[in-house]
Amino acid sequence: AMKAALTELGLNIVEMTEKASDLEFFVGLSKRTNQRGAEILADAFKDYAVSTVPIQDRLHLKSFCSMAGPDLIAIGSSEAAQKALKIMQQMSDHKYDKLTLPDDLAANCVYMNLPGKGDVLLHCTPEEFPESAKVFEKLKDHMLIPVSNQEKVKVDGALTCCSVLINKKKNI
Repeated sequence: AMKAALTELGLNIVEMTEKASDLEFFVGLSKRTNQRGAEILADAFKDYAVSTVPIQDRLHLKSFCSMAGPDLIAIGSSEAAQKALKIMQQMSDHKYDKLTLPDDLAANCVYMNLPGKGDVLLHCTPEEFPESAKVFEKLKDHMLIPVSNQEKVKVDGALTCCSVLINKKKNI
């Protein structure tokens, strides 16, 4: 139903598929997301582990952390970000690589694996976060696409705020 609605609007649709058997969700518990929200996510994605991470003084876990590749966590360097990362590492059996960025907000990026393009990463522009942009440039296997976040940040928005994730079953 969501795909049909988005197609009718003339929007480009990218479907995410993942072959890994150890997928999991980390949910930041903050002023914006509570335990009930984590329970609803776990109910919607029954085949995946859902772990909660307490967040203080930030809106979301993605305010300083997001996936930059299949096994790569982009993480800010603040004390709050590093504390959350430590909690996630303790909760997970999976070993993630980490990409530590000097700016927490720059860690909010959007990873996609696109047919014909491979690993693609949308990230904030060098004008917004010059030091973090230098860190992203070390990802030689990624197609890097800088995207301005200057307008979204005015309303506490970030790059991942422009993404819609849909649980699609094969028989739909």
